[in-house]
Amino acid sequence: MAEAVSTQRKKIHPHKFTLWVGIGSIIMMFAGLTSAYIVKSSMPGFSLVKIPQIFYYSTAVMLLSSFTMQWGLKSFKERGMQQYRRLLTVTMILGIAFIVMQITGFSQLWNANNKLAGSAGAGQFLYVIFGLHAVHVLGGIIALIVMFIKAFSARIRNYNSVPVEVMSTYWHFVDLLWVYLFVFFLFKS
Repeated sequence: MAEAVSTQRKKIHPHKFTLWVGIGSIIMMFAGLTSAYIVKSSMPGFSLVKIPQIFYYSTAVMLLSSFTMQWGLKSFKERGMQQYRRLLTVTMILGIAFIVMQITGFSQLWNANNKLAGSAGAGQFLYVIFGLHAVHVLGGIIALIVMFIKAFSARIRNYNSVPVEVMSTYWHFVDLLWVYLFVFFLFKS
């Protein structure tokens, strides 16, 4: 019996496994897009783009949100629900701020005449790659909203940490992905 319990504990939870499969797929997609950028950038007529200053600030916001998410997970595991709720709220607000900053950055790119169509350069890639990342962050915000509703619901008193762990892993992933993409474009632009 003890052996069966030990074997059961070593297995990865199905939600965590599904998340890691999804993360692997997302990594492959962005690896393909950044590889395409490298290939395309060596072609004649490729024009570089100056990254808007607001993307620097959005990077700081994203990093800060990763810390608040981790502290929230810790609070949840310690059953500090008030602290967990506050940190979840702050993480969600920071995620929304990130999206707003991305929209502002895209507007600045557009106003600097970096259009999506007809452009022969980095502008197209910035729109596609940063936009896809923003969509993944938006998905994370939707998941945070669901967790937020559950955290403040009087009817739900479940202290299963798996959903919070899955959310935390995903949020850290989109944070690290953003840092990779941002640094990639800093050195390639």
